[in-house]
Amino acid sequence: MTSPRHPTILGSEAQKHLIQLDGSLGEGGGQILRTALALSAVTSRPFELANIRSRRPKPGLRPQHLEAVKACARICGARIAGAAENSTSLRFEPGPTQPGRYRFEIQTAGAACLLLQSVYLPLAFAGAESRVEIRGGTHVPWSPCYHFLERQWAPWLARIGIEVRLKLKRAGFYPQGGGEMQAAIEPVAGLRALRCTDPGALRDLGILSAACNLPEHIAERQRKRALERLEEFGLQPRVEMPSVPAQGKGSFVVLTAEREQGAGCYAALGAIGKPAEKVADEAARALAAFVAAGAVMDEYLADQILLPLSLVPAESEYTTCCVTDHLTTNAEVIRRFVPAAIRIEGDAGKPGRVIVSGCDPRSSNTVS
Repeated sequence: MTSPRHPTILGSEAQKHLIQLDGSLGEGGGQILRTALALSAVTSRPFELANIRSRRPKPGLRPQHLEAVKACARICGARIAGAAENSTSLRFEPGPTQPGRYRFEIQTAGAACLLLQSVYLPLAFAGAESRVEIRGGTHVPWSPCYHFLERQWAPWLARIGIEVRLKLKRAGFYPQGGGEMQAAIEPVAGLRALRCTDPGALRDLGILSAACNLPEHIAERQRKRALERLEEFGLQPRVEMPSVPAQGKGSFVVLTAEREQGAGCYAALGAIGKPAEKVADEAARALAAFVAAGAVMDEYLADQILLPLSLVPAESEYTTCCVTDHLTTNAEVIRRFVPAAIRIEGDAGKPGRVIVSGCDPRSSNTVS
C-alpha cells in the first residue's frame, strides 16, 4: 500500500529541496543521522549529510548506522548514495513509506533499539499497521536497552498517540549480538500534545535484575545492592528477576521511578571484571539524581520524545533532569526538516524545560 499522505520529491527535482546537514554539529554522533532519516521519510524531504560522526573515535558509518540507513531506505524506497561502512557522507532521497512486515539484521552487536527508533515514526504515519523484527544488540553500551524502550519510551509515546507494542525474543549483548526484538507499530489516528511540567510526588520504584547464561548469584547481588541503594526513598520497590533468553552472556539492572506525572528509567550493564554491585550502583546513582532534580522525565527520554512531539500540531511542554548535547543537537536537526518551534531552557548538564510548537507532517507546508 502506498501512502498518499505526503508528496514525493525525487531525482533532479530533489535538488531544489535538498537539505544540507553537517554531521559535526553539536555532539556530532549517530543521532543526527537517525533523526534525519526518520524525518526525511516522514516528510519526503531529501538530505545530504557530510562529516558523519566526525566527533567519534571511529568516524563514519559503523555497521549499526549503515543498517539504519538501509532499513529506512527499504521502508520508503529511497535512493541512496554513500551507504557504505566508514562512509562519512550520505545522500538520501525518500519515496512514500510503505507499511508492512519487515525484518532487519545487524550482523554485529550494533544497537537494535536505535534502529527501531529510526523507522518507527515513518511507519506510524504510513496509514496501516507495520510489524518489525530486528536482530542485533538489545542490551549494549551507548544506547537505550530493550527494557528502557518497553518501560519508558513506549508508554510515553502512547501518551501522545503513537502505539508501539514491543516483545523481546532474546537478549543480545556485546560482543556477540544475536538478540531479537519485535515491534508492532499502529497507524497514527491522532496526536496529542504533552503538557507536563510538575512531576508530583514519587509513588513507585522498580528493580529489574537479570543475568543471562551466568551464575544466578550475579542477578541476586545486583538486586540486593539496588535495594540497599533505594532505601533512602522510603518506598518498597517492586522487584523482578526474570529468566531472559539470550544469545551469549550478559547481565543488566533496570531501575524505574514513577511520579504522579513523570517517570525516569535507568539501566546499567554488566561486563567482564565489573562487579555486580557496581552495576547496581551505576543505575542507582543515576536514578537518585533524577529524583533529586524534580523533573518530569529523564535526560534520555527528553531527547527521544522531542522528535515525535515536533510533529504534534500543538504546543507541548515538559521538564527534564538534564539538558544534554544530544537534546540540543536533536532540536537543531529537527528544525531543518519541519517548521517546529523548539525552545530549550536551562544550562547544559542542569535541569531544564522544553517547549515545542509542532506541525502537521502531512501538510504540504513542511516542504519548502
